[in-house]
Amino acid sequence: MAKSIGNRISQFRKEKGITQDEMAERLGVTPQAVSKWENDISYPDILLLPKIAKMLEVTVDELLSGEAKKETDFLPENKRKNIDDMMFRIYVNSADGDKVRVNLPMGLVKVGLEMGMKMPQVSGNETLNGIDFEQLIYMVESGLIGKLVEVESADGDTVEIVVE
Repeated sequence: MAKSIGNRISQFRKEKGITQDEMAERLGVTPQAVSKWENDISYPDILLLPKIAKMLEVTVDELLSGEAKKETDFLPENKRKNIDDMMFRIYVNSADGDKVRVNLPMGLVKVGLEMGMKMPQVSGNETLNGIDFEQLIYMVESGLIGKLVEVESADGDTVEIVVE
C-alpha cells in the first residue's frame, strides 16, 4: 500500500526531530492541523507545501508523491542544454558554521580552468584541492547534471558541487 501525504509528512518530520507543536508554530497553524494532516483527516493548504517541504528538507514532489528527485542525472544528447547556459554551483559549509555559495556560469568556469584558475581561489576552501575540475567539465559536456561532488573533510567542512 502506498504511503499517503500524511504518512510522509509524519515520517519526514520525525526524521528531522521536529515535534508537531514545533512544526505548527513555524508554519503558523495549530498543532491539531498538523495532527489532522498526519492522520489523513485533512490536507495542508497548497500554499504551505513549499514551506513544509523546505522545513523537512525535501522537494514538494517528494512530499506529494514520495519519489525522491535524483541528485544526479544523465541527459541524452537531444535533451542537453548548451554548456554556456548552465550554472556551476559550489556550496561550502564549514564546521565553524560559515557558509560560502559560489554560482558561476559554466562557460566562465571553463574559461577560468583553461587560464589555469583553481577553484580554491574562488571559494577560499582547500577541500576543493583534490577535485579534478577539468574532468567535471568533461562529464557535464557528456550529459551529467545535478550534484556531481559531495565531500566532507576531516575537520568537518562539507563541499557540494552542483551543475544545473
